[in-house]
Amino acid sequence: MSTDTPTAQDSVIITETAANEILSIIEKQELDKEKVRLRVGVKGGGCSGFSYLLDLTETQKDSDEVFEQHGIKVIIDPKSLLYLSGVVVDFKDEIMGRGFVFNNPNASSSCGCGSSFSV
Repeated sequence: MSTDTPTAQDSVIITETAANEILSIIEKQELDKEKVRLRVGVKGGGCSGFSYLLDLTETQKDSDEVFEQHGIKVIIDPKSLLYLSGVVVDFKDEIMGRGFVFNNPNASSSCGCGSSFSV
């Protein structure tokens, strides 16, 4: 593998706080922790050009990159890897709201909602 090709393990960091929230959601929805995966991705759209995708799924493609952090099995499609290098997924529970937050060092701009970005 080329050194300039991103890998899933290097691309996305799931914080312990985010992992705990994901595990809590899996438990509340009574999902099978052994089968369910967290899909992290990027799709076209949003007010800045791209938007982030977080999804709990049991569907995994052969082309998906797979790794595990804090007991969460994470999958990322190859196209999304290009945009997710160095991204940190965190969970915030604050007075102004609660939800997953993406810190993307590659984004040249992002919108006020924090769920879309441009490169």
